[in-house]
Amino acid sequence: MASSTSSVITLKINGEKYTLPVDHRTTLLDALRERLDLTGTKKGCDQGQCGACTVLLDGRRSVACLQLAVAAEGREITTIEGVADGDRLHPVQQAFLDLDGFQCGYCTPGQICSAIGMIEEHAAGWPSAVTEDVRPEAGPPPLTAEEIRERMSGNLCRCAAYVSIVDAVARAAGARPDEGHAHSATGAEEAVA
Repeated sequence: MASSTSSVITLKINGEKYTLPVDHRTTLLDALRERLDLTGTKKGCDQGQCGACTVLLDGRRSVACLQLAVAAEGREITTIEGVADGDRLHPVQQAFLDLDGFQCGYCTPGQICSAIGMIEEHAAGWPSAVTEDVRPEAGPPPLTAEEIRERMSGNLCRCAAYVSIVDAVARAAGARPDEGHAHSATGAEEAVA
């Protein structure tokens, strides 16, 4: 029974609908982990600083510890449990696995969800703090290691697997490391030609 401080909400998570009563102060992170047993999303700092709880809301990355569950109603929520296509891993997941983009694995679900969102942001031409030419007509900047590091800077890895994480994100994005930097796929192909 809903009271003035709680509501019955329906969340669409990984393509499935879940209806549950929640206190209005319940974070999306706590609803996922404690109420729906979707424990792939990790609780790290619970303050929005580490990125361990990153999920995708309508395809954009969001830290679930700062998102209220009631505010996520009506939005498409994708957690780490929903990024693979059946038994086939998402290209970001496969790259993390192939290139050892993790050590203890605690931050990995958030890293992967963030990387998926970041690759889409980059492809859409969104600049970062290190993008040199931010004019819309310039298009997406080359996806250098510096760009990847800046764009992924909201996700911390206590084991310091950052070099492998950058390589994994570059591979999943179609960029290739070259002399310590990842370049756009077009640039890499031109360099080979």
